[in-house]
Amino acid sequence: MAEINPALVKTLREKTNAGMMDCKKALTEAGGDLEKAEALLRQKGIASAGKKAGRAAKEGVITANIQASGRVGVIAEINCETDFVAKNDIFTKFVKEIAEEISSDAAAGVATLDQMLEIKLRSSGLALKDAFAAKTAELGERMLLRRFDRFEIPAGSEGIVASYIHLQGKVGVLVEVASTSEEAAKSDSFRELVKDITLQIAAASPTVVSRDQVDQVLVASEREIYKAQVQGKPENIVEKIVDGKMDKFFSTACLLEQACIKNPDITVSELLASKGKELGGATLTVRRFARYLVGEDAAGAVNTDG
Repeated sequence: MAEINPALVKTLREKTNAGMMDCKKALTEAGGDLEKAEALLRQKGIASAGKKAGRAAKEGVITANIQASGRVGVIAEINCETDFVAKNDIFTKFVKEIAEEISSDAAAGVATLDQMLEIKLRSSGLALKDAFAAKTAELGERMLLRRFDRFEIPAGSEGIVASYIHLQGKVGVLVEVASTSEEAAKSDSFRELVKDITLQIAAASPTVVSRDQVDQVLVASEREIYKAQVQGKPENIVEKIVDGKMDKFFSTACLLEQACIKNPDITVSELLASKGKELGGATLTVRRFARYLVGEDAAGAVNTDG
């Protein structure tokens, strides 16, 4: 067996974070060629990752990244198996890199997870799916990109895409807010408003922007439940009571009808109208949002156009 220079082993370990003996074996197999040894480790990493593919990965973090322009942003859920790994510095750095990649121009137009997993990391040239497999092997836990949303202000329109990460990455929000005025959209006051809306979504958990987006099957079901609760009363009274209960339902589910967490005397809709007047009569509109909670049913991810 050829003698391997310890400096090469150290270099390979720094590049791959693989164990010392794994690095030495790979270098020996590659005849001391650093690049070949790195490739061998990646291949072995991917192979060992495959053995972990069936294990549950329900921990992890919500991450987000906004381009410097404020016109493009992403939110993603990246899972691992334990909270211990979720707080690991290597995992945290990896998550940050993934968020930056999927918010880059290279990911524009990517609509599905399968497509996103094929884009390549600028740092290593690895496809995302291979990078996840290699990181799974490195940290010994299954890791995966579970879901993502990417918002972009359309060309010719004004507005901001903003994010908020809460509870150390357990909850995350991405929101797109439009303005009819370019001047208003560039103001600090507008940016502060958008920030407040991200906090609202994180804290109050709306499911849609406005009531016209609520599933009509759900609306009909709620009305029937409320009617059953007030059986025996005159029909005109029943309708008034049910309408009142439905208004309360909508004020919980619909972002625009929620009471503002910073000023419960007004709704989010009223806040937008008031701020628009302050900003020279601009019309401000929440176009869509996504609210993620780590490990929730995928149906809990809200992505609605308003």
